Amino acid sequence: MSSFFAFLKRMRFINRWSLMRNTETENIQEHSLEVAMVAHNLAALKNEYFGGNVDINKVAVIAMYHEVSEIFTGDMPTPIKYFDPKLRELYGEVESLAQEKMLSTLPERLQGVYKPFIVDAEESEEWPIVKAADTISAYMKCVNELKAGNDEFKEAHDSILVKLKALNMPEVDMFLETYMPALGKSLDELNYYEIK
Repeated sequence: MSSFFAFLKRMRFINRWSLMRNTETENIQEHSLEVAMVAHNLAALKNEYFGGNVDINKVAVIAMYHEVSEIFTGDMPTPIKYFDPKLRELYGEVESLAQEKMLSTLPERLQGVYKPFIVDAEESEEWPIVKAADTISAYMKCVNELKAGNDEFKEAHDSILVKLKALNMPEVDMFLETYMPALGKSLDELNYYEIK
């Protein structure tokens, strides 16, 4: 018996942004899918426009599993996670143990298949794109919350945008220029936007 998918199903119970007032909740399962889609697109942009040679499918799979450790740890809010370097280091160790635990829930012959995506992901050349996608996902959340009139996300919006610009990744800049203007628009506005 393997509990891998039983644990994955629990991702939908772990909400993000727990210290913030949200107009719409977001769990780590839906967040992981969004990050996978954004990361896949960033990798495609890098390859098609900026001479990259990134495995876009590997990027997407790493992104898909990038939060699985939180099944065991929960989602630690960023202000707490980065409050103190020692706390961040300890949390990093807990994350590693949780990743190993998740890997151990697979049948033994599959563990080698999944290890690059669950345990070794941060050492891969694809990781910076996944991290950028994770940050873009957080920025998109902030944009939507602000559009809904929730000023609670104003400071996070501004600081995350600064962080994205500081990455100096042309694919990130192009993603923001290409896709962000439509974010937060109503369905009627989007239909008009596409027809125009």
